[in-house]
Amino acid sequence: MDWQVRAIRGATTAEVNTALAMREAVAELLDALETHNQLTPDQLISVTFTVTRDLDALFPAAVARERPAWQEVALLDVQQMYVENSLPRCIRVLAHTYLPIEQPIYHPYLRGARQLRPDRADLLSVTK
Repeated sequence: MDWQVRAIRGATTAEVNTALAMREAVAELLDALETHNQLTPDQLISVTFTVTRDLDALFPAAVARERPAWQEVALLDVQQMYVENSLPRCIRVLAHTYLPIEQPIYHPYLRGARQLRPDRADLLSVTK
């Protein structure tokens, strides 16, 4: 089976700016990323999280580091560029992984972040 570096993106929203709300949103997003892409942490090269400026209660990477076998994954948190009238309390993810070339990639857009990709109206979006 041929493998290659693939990028998976996704997003979600936190209900409020609290550590608990952010933790729940990030965990749900990472669960969807792993489960629907049949991904194991040893396939992850790096994961970058962005958050809108109205979220500052928790680093999303801190949630990822608590996951089983994620301690060796390169993680980065950054603040997303501010654009007026953009989606509030948004957490985005970009994961670089090793995956089989023929495996479809599922890009999870959850909760309020579904509106970011109206062309992908289902719970999980797929590309090849």
